[in-house]
Amino acid sequence: MTAIPILFEDAEALVIDKPGGLPIERPRKGGAALADHLEALKLGFHNPPVPVHRLDTDTSGCLLLARHVKALKRFARAFEERSVTKRYLGVLAGVPELEEGTVELALAKISSAAAGWRMIPAKKGKPSLTHWRMIAVIAGRALVEFRPETGRTHQIRVHAASGMGIPLLGDPVYGTPGGARRTMLHAAGLEVPRGGKPAIVASAPLPQDFAALGFRDE
Repeated sequence: MTAIPILFEDAEALVIDKPGGLPIERPRKGGAALADHLEALKLGFHNPPVPVHRLDTDTSGCLLLARHVKALKRFARAFEERSVTKRYLGVLAGVPELEEGTVELALAKISSAAAGWRMIPAKKGKPSLTHWRMIAVIAGRALVEFRPETGRTHQIRVHAASGMGIPLLGDPVYGTPGGARRTMLHAAGLEVPRGGKPAIVASAPLPQDFAALGFRDE
């Protein structure tokens, strides 16, 4: 039995509940990574499953794994065509003035030897669109549902900080570290269409560190 919870399983796919803090790729300095768990996630198949998309190291929740090459290509195409529905929950380090809205900010990557790399809003960047709505407010922080239409690197983090004007709690790059041990973002739901087959539908329960702040999913 694998130590990582499995949210969906069939002959083509697994959806796991990735723990916050677990990187998908092995860090250059070494340490734990999702690769350590892929052998256990074979679950009788000859080859280990392969991640179809990416979640930041700190981000917890739904991660789709393909169990063979044909499925990997088909699922990757679904992400490229934006036919995948994604639902995230995040805790903001403040409370937005509006109850809901849409952030449309093109994003580009910049890097420097001193600060490393990060994403910034840029007119010549890649188009990025995120819908959001506030779910609850506790102790001056807001639990927000994000539904991104695009899948750019750090999209929700930058859209929260630069588009909404309030970073995610604990974000060390686009906000101020503190108040949480990690960037408080959770991939709560995933739906992947499969043509004539039933869609892959998975939801990940709210993590303990969200609940410790008093928040509950709807």
